[in-house]
Amino acid sequence: MRQNITFMSQGLRCAGWLYLPENLPAGKKTPAIVMAHGFSAVKEMYLSNFAERFTEAGFITLVFDYRYLGDSEGEPRSQIFPMEQIEDYRNAITWISDHPQVDPDRIGVWGTSYSGAHVLHLAAFDKRIKVVVSQVPLVNGWNNALRLNRPDHFAQFLNFLIQDRIQRYKTGRVNYLKVVAPEGEPSVLPTPESYQWFTHAGNTLAPNWRNQVTVESLEKFLEYDPAGSIHLISPTPLLMVVAGYDTLTPTDLAVAVYERALQPKAISIQPCKHFDAYTEPWVSKTAGVAVDWFKQHLA
Repeated sequence: MRQNITFMSQGLRCAGWLYLPENLPAGKKTPAIVMAHGFSAVKEMYLSNFAERFTEAGFITLVFDYRYLGDSEGEPRSQIFPMEQIEDYRNAITWISDHPQVDPDRIGVWGTSYSGAHVLHLAAFDKRIKVVVSQVPLVNGWNNALRLNRPDHFAQFLNFLIQDRIQRYKTGRVNYLKVVAPEGEPSVLPTPESYQWFTHAGNTLAPNWRNQVTVESLEKFLEYDPAGSIHLISPTPLLMVVAGYDTLTPTDLAVAVYERALQPKAISIQPCKHFDAYTEPWVSKTAGVAVDWFKQHLA
């Protein structure tokens, strides 16, 4: 059963879906999973493929949109600051922990791509989290940007950010870039796979998704080092689900970061690309290993 819910985060209302397993025993406290999407994406973009599987496995599951995105409140629209999104996760955990059917001592988090980064940071510092699954994660913003851009283009991009900051300081203007665009046009995620996935999902599943991000958000992206404290996640059990042919959040960067994590941990490398993880035939595998991990450490 899925319900539309809202919760407050820093004075703004976040919209979400609450999934409740069928035939919950009366008076019994149930473990819960909190989850949100990656860079600019909204909950309608295939997250039900995971949430339904988690719920079928017996977990109460909360899926939400961050402030400034999707059905949640906040201006300017499409502002994507990692630490603000992490704050939304924390407030989502607080909200679900207060649910009368939830066991607040058995809360897990799941994230993917940019939110795969967020849950790595969260699990290192928010010890209410008892299990973490990080799928196809960004592990370092600066290093990831270097892999996606030629050195000369990257230098031009840094100068572009400087000029935007000067203009923003003088005029208060909020500038935007496209998240994805056809090859040859400027965009934040400059891979053909990104353009295909976002445009298809936006057209078919999520008309409320906006193909834009504030330029200021890209400063925050470059500064973001979510795996810098990965060694602090222990003793919380960590599962990383990595795409073996990932060019958006490169496979080797994720694997190298995993090596720095302490036990208990596990890694599942699937022979697919970044966006394959959300749909069949791969979602049965990516969601399946996550379900097994939650059952082992949270049920």
